[in-house]
Amino acid sequence: MRTTGTTETTEGQRGSGPGGSGQRGPEIWLRGPVPVPEPVPGPYASAATAAPRRFSWLATHGGAGASTLAAVYGGHDCGRGWPAPGDPPSVLLVARTHAAGLESALRALEVFRRGEAPPGLDLDAVVLVADAPGRLPRPLVQRMRVIESVIDVYRVPWVPEWRLGELGGGPPRETEALVRLTGVRR
Repeated sequence: MRTTGTTETTEGQRGSGPGGSGQRGPEIWLRGPVPVPEPVPGPYASAATAAPRRFSWLATHGGAGASTLAAVYGGHDCGRGWPAPGDPPSVLLVARTHAAGLESALRALEVFRRGEAPPGLDLDAVVLVADAPGRLPRPLVQRMRVIESVIDVYRVPWVPEWRLGELGGGPPRETEALVRLTGVRR
């Protein structure tokens, strides 16, 4: 039995749900690749070419990496303080992936959830920066999933060059989603 947004009735007749009218609903299966829509000229065309939104990188703990991320991806480095009135109001929280870093990210999320952040700030996402090369231990992955359950999370891998202060190589390939969010050019 295959359904297409409707309910199957006895004798193979299709109804449109409880008390159905007998009309068949739209087909929900797509076959083959879906083409990318062409840009539509008109009054909204300029929105696609608008300048990328700027962000304030807010470290949830010392050594989180907010300064490095601001240098690589652009935006304003707030350090551990709230963005000032002239700074971009769109906030990206930054934390390391060690236990203390993930806990500090959760505490910062709680501040926003309770409405205790300064008015006018918009929390966009959490950026988790690897605290060491390699895979995360299971307990840290579980803590990270708690954060991912409430907000978008972008992960930044361990970059040995950044440790040496070499920030000119651009963002790592694994951060393509963060590149799109921040609008940085590769």
